[in-house]
Amino acid sequence: MKILITGGAGMVGSHAAEHFANKGCEVLVYDNLMRSKIFGVDKKSVEYNWNFLKQFRNIQLVKADIRDRKILEATFKKFKPDAVVHAAGQPGVGFSLADPCEDASINAVGSLNVVEALRQANPKAALVYCSTNKVYGDNVNRYPILEKKTRYVFRTIKGVPETCSIDHCGHTPYGVSKLTGDLYVQDAAQSFGLRTGVFRMSCTYGTRQFGFEDQGWIAWFAIRFIQGKPLTIYGDGKQVRDVLWVGDLVNAFDKFILSKDPSVVLNIGGGPDNTLSLLELIGLLEDITGRSVKVGFDDWRKFDQKVYISDIAKVKRSLQWKPTVVPREGVTRIVEWIEQNKKLFR
Repeated sequence: MKILITGGAGMVGSHAAEHFANKGCEVLVYDNLMRSKIFGVDKKSVEYNWNFLKQFRNIQLVKADIRDRKILEATFKKFKPDAVVHAAGQPGVGFSLADPCEDASINAVGSLNVVEALRQANPKAALVYCSTNKVYGDNVNRYPILEKKTRYVFRTIKGVPETCSIDHCGHTPYGVSKLTGDLYVQDAAQSFGLRTGVFRMSCTYGTRQFGFEDQGWIAWFAIRFIQGKPLTIYGDGKQVRDVLWVGDLVNAFDKFILSKDPSVVLNIGGGPDNTLSLLELIGLLEDITGRSVKVGFDDWRKFDQKVYISDIAKVKRSLQWKPTVVPREGVTRIVEWIEQNKKLFR
C-alpha cells in the first residue's frame, strides 16, 4: 500500500509515517518544515522528525508547500497514493488572530488543494483529514458546567457529540479555516465520491512533539519543567481537555483506511476516561519529575473552551477502536523523551 502524508514532519504526521513504514507500506512524506516560523521561533523543531524519518528506506521525503499546486499535483500523480493522511496545517490560534489570511491560505485553500490533487491522482484512495474540536467553536461553552477544586466538568453530558452545532458562535480564524477544510473534505465525498474520514481531534500528544505556548500544551508544560523555567496559564487553569496518545490516533487512521466504511465524521480523543486540566497536568509533572516551576496567570484567551471532552462512542463503535495509553503513562513517556533530548530545546 502507498501512503502519502502531508505535514509528515509534524508530531502526528511523523508518527503516522513511522507506523505505516513499519508495516511495510511505501510512504511519501510531504512537508514545508515551517512550524517554527509559524510560532516565531528561530531554532529548528520538526527538522528533527524529518531527519528521523530518513532511516526508513521505504519513506520518500518531499520538501514542499501544499499551497504550491503545481508541485503538489505533480507529486500526487507520480506517487499515486492508495491513501492520504492530511496532517499539514497551521495549528496556532494566536497565529490565526495575527494573520488570518495566511491561516486561511494554509488550512482552507491548502486542504482544498490536497482534495483536488488526490481526486486527480487516484479518486479511489482513502483520505484522512486531521480536523479539530475547534470547529464547534464557542458552542462548546453552552453546555452547562460545574466548577470543582482543580477542574471544570460538564454537568449534563459526558462528552461533546458530532451533532454539536458549528454555527452562530465564535471560532477564531483558526477554527474557521479548519472547519472550511473539514467541509471541503466532507463535500469531496458527496460531490466526487472520495472515501473520506474526518477526524475531529481533541488534544493529541506524544514524543517528538515540539510544543510551543500557543500549541502542544502538554509538551510545552513538560519542556518548561525539564528546563526549570516559569509557566503562564491563561485563565484559572481549571480548563479541561481529553488527551489522546499519538499512537492511538494513528491506529484509528489505519483502521479507517483498511475498513470498507463509507465516509465518516468522527470526534476522536481520549474521551471521558482520559482527561486533564492544566492544574492537574502541573501536579502530574511535579510528581513525575520531582520538580516544580513558577506558575503565573493571565487573562483568558479568546473563545477558549473551559471544558472540551470528546464523545468517542461513535469512533469506538465504527472502527472497533479505543484509547490504550492513559495520561500518566503518556506524560511519563514525553518527560523521558525530553530528558533524553534536552539539546533540542535549548
